[in-house]
Amino acid sequence: MKKIGMVVAMQSEVENFLSQKNLQVERFEKRGFKVMTFSIGQNLAICVQSGVGEIFAASATQMLICEYDVDAVVNFGVCGSLVDGLKVGEVALVKGVAHYDFDTSAIDGCEVGRYLQFPEVTIWASEDLISKVKSVSPDIQTVICASADKFVADEKIKENLAKTFGASVCEMESAGVLLTCLNAGVPCLIVKAVSDGKGGAEEFKRMVNYSSRQYVDLIFNLFQNY
Repeated sequence: MKKIGMVVAMQSEVENFLSQKNLQVERFEKRGFKVMTFSIGQNLAICVQSGVGEIFAASATQMLICEYDVDAVVNFGVCGSLVDGLKVGEVALVKGVAHYDFDTSAIDGCEVGRYLQFPEVTIWASEDLISKVKSVSPDIQTVICASADKFVADEKIKENLAKTFGASVCEMESAGVLLTCLNAGVPCLIVKAVSDGKGGAEEFKRMVNYSSRQYVDLIFNLFQNY
């Protein structure tokens, strides 16, 4: 049996996953977080509803690593599209993350978004887990995600993120999750469904529940046989 850590920001993203598979869920609170445990195949999933934003997400990830010694962490939820090629409801596999509001350039001349311990701005997710996803869903798009503690609705900002970082989606948790996993040497997978594009915040409000249901089968099937 392996232990799969799951970090999910919002209640809708969690409940849509749990309700579709009729899982036997144990619910409790730990270290200030809502935690749900259940079985997927022979594996134990420990799902934490972190709250919105990279700080909460990083804290929840560290808790999973320290308290449960998880074998892998998956962050799933919704995201905004930065390009025309990703439509609302489409699921994307995040191969790399650009933490676009991290900036130490004034003191070290480093590019905006790059941490000195990494050779480039893009921080890469687990190649092994990405390969496993591609084996069960070969047509899924792989993307770079622009991540920061900002809901991006402005089209000019979206265009700039796509151009500067080569990003196709944006959201608010993946940088915190991925950096925490890399620091601890734990494989990390990030799966996102598009909840909004040019429609911005209003489109997000209308579509978040629909989009939150689109990645359920993919994640469930992946970790049944992990």
